[in-house]
Amino acid sequence: MARVLGVDLGSRRIGLAISDPGGVIASPLRVLERVGDVDRDRAAIVAAAREEAAETIVVGLPTEMSGRKGAAAQAATVERDAIAALAPDLTVELVDERMTTVIAQRAMVGAGVRRKDRRGRVDKVAAAVILQSYLDARR
Repeated sequence: MARVLGVDLGSRRIGLAISDPGGVIASPLRVLERVGDVDRDRAAIVAAAREEAAETIVVGLPTEMSGRKGAAAQAATVERDAIAALAPDLTVELVDERMTTVIAQRAMVGAGVRRKDRRGRVDKVAAAVILQSYLDARR
């Protein structure tokens, strides 16, 4: 399996995670600050995928706890489609991201990460949780 880039889309930040070359383990990569231009944000995601030699991009789909797909899920679908159009050589998929930020926060609290330090890291850790669930489902 080739490397996979996980993406947690936020209104202010975009969390990125990357898999190992074997597609088994997801690791937090970095956080991109939104620049106010969606085209540049999308290009930055594609650039990160290319820089990490990822062949697949997995975008978190914020499904509501009821399973309903609301406005945020529709926005994520639009982002997925736009990223796929920008990089037709890459596979771009959606994966359910329910509870990923909560899981990421709890993991960081459990690891002793201070509150002020969590803010800058939670997005990339959430991306790693999204990516790991995708990798686990593929095995």
